[in-house]
Amino acid sequence: MLKAFTLLQMVSPQIELSPSSSNRRLILAGQIAFLPTGVLTTLLGPMLPLLLARWALNDTQAGNLFLVQFLAALVGVQLSGVLLARWGFRPAFLAGLLLMASGVATLYLGSYLQGLLSVAVYGIGLGLIVPTDNLLIAEIGTATGPTSRDISHHSSRDNSRASAVSLLNFFWGVGAVFCSLMVAWTSAHGLLPFFLGAVALFLVVLAWTMRNLPFPPAAKAHESSTSWRELIKGPATWLFAAVFFLYPGAETAVGGWIGSYVSRLGTHGAAMASVMPAFFWSALTFGRALGTAFLRHFSEDRVLRFGYAAAASGIGLMLWSPALPGVIVGALITGLSFATLYPITVARLSQRFGVAARSIGAVMFSLAMLGPAVLPWMVGVISHSTGSLRAGLLLPLGATVILFVVHLIEW
Repeated sequence: MLKAFTLLQMVSPQIELSPSSSNRRLILAGQIAFLPTGVLTTLLGPMLPLLLARWALNDTQAGNLFLVQFLAALVGVQLSGVLLARWGFRPAFLAGLLLMASGVATLYLGSYLQGLLSVAVYGIGLGLIVPTDNLLIAEIGTATGPTSRDISHHSSRDNSRASAVSLLNFFWGVGAVFCSLMVAWTSAHGLLPFFLGAVALFLVVLAWTMRNLPFPPAAKAHESSTSWRELIKGPATWLFAAVFFLYPGAETAVGGWIGSYVSRLGTHGAAMASVMPAFFWSALTFGRALGTAFLRHFSEDRVLRFGYAAAASGIGLMLWSPALPGVIVGALITGLSFATLYPITVARLSQRFGVAARSIGAVMFSLAMLGPAVLPWMVGVISHSTGSLRAGLLLPLGATVILFVVHLIEW
């Protein structure tokens, strides 16, 4: 654990944001928790061919696994809002870890119906962990920053918050990449149940280790007294809602469809189709590793505007390039450009609404799960109706352009 913390300090000196060693341990534990979160979020993708064969599923039954995970995660997000508002971070965090452990431990042990139940269990856990961990790191990530009286350093505090959330989501990306590699290797060697069991054991040990850490307490009544009627009158709430819906949807649409798009480029494209998503997700993860340092030198507004503009250019290059190399370059540009945009948005939500973000976050993170369900589905619908996947992928391009325009205004 100490070595891991030392490594984090080398990657980003800004991780040392709290004066107390207990808070530093809490930040580190939150970062580490996003490793298995990345694993479980993406687990069905590499495991699907194995589950199809093991349970003799058709495509509709296989699709039900994803639907169950999404709906269960949506329930978990709503539950997280209640738990954070009433009892603080500890119950939501620990319950999320234990539910994830229970679900992944039993996924490969029984029938298809038991598998659906296992996916639902760890889906609820994901719904608890994703908003809770993001908001936790955003809330405590500026503990050593300047005081509220030091207005000249206000932007520095906001950048520290965004840097901490960016590093958190870097760990998610590492978990996602690690998941694909380990499922492939362990299944080839007959060790897949041991891998799933090891992930479950890791989650249980992490929950046990974190049980006595000093989580921020529940918000006092006067700290979160702003009513929803007041919040929806402000344009910022609606703009946050648009970003939380459109950005994750665009990211998932690009990452989910890029392999199919490449497979239609001819012989060379078909050979590269299975690895193309890795180019995108690896660039996204690498960009988040650099994001903590990058945000030290540029304001969040500049990073957001440049990021959305560059991402739109990257998607455009992918769609209009006649050859595979251009598509690969476009995917890398898009992944790198997307890297810090979501972490900055989470940090801005926490900065704008304070402790009230704990309850508002339930709505925003629900939208962040609806977007990835709706936009990739609409890409398929448009592609089917027009006979062109390129036409379908104009949808995430349009969403990215809209997000660029939204961030041209000050809000």
